[in-house]
Amino acid sequence: MKSSYLFLLIITILVASAATLSAGHEEEEEPKFVGGIKSRFLANTPHDGSITTSCKINPKVCVVEGSAGPDCCNNKCVNLEMDASNCGRCGKKCGHQKICCQGKCVNPMSNEKHCGKCGNKCDEASSCLYGMCSYA
Repeated sequence: MKSSYLFLLIITILVASAATLSAGHEEEEEPKFVGGIKSRFLANTPHDGSITTSCKINPKVCVVEGSAGPDCCNNKCVNLEMDASNCGRCGKKCGHQKICCQGKCVNPMSNEKHCGKCGNKCDEASSCLYGMCSYA
């Protein structure tokens, strides 16, 4: 009886040790093949099939179609030309009632080159007032 108890105790210890060792050891995921090409980027995608936009790891994700922009700020894809929280450079926020146009914070209510929206330039005979050219 004692020998069978000792045998079960040893087996239990071995199984627990094996489980502990295998839990601490994570294997690197193999690259996946897409169109015959190995892709480590796709190997790091979440298991739900969605693609992460982690530009810190892979800056090229910001230039793919559907990205928020070609630039990487704080591990997010942004467009420095028009992002009011990253206007012209990472972290530069536009003030109250200002928008980001061509990497500069402007007031669209009075800016002659960006009247009402980016790129809406008033002609020489008119001025920008309340976001409209030639309001009066």
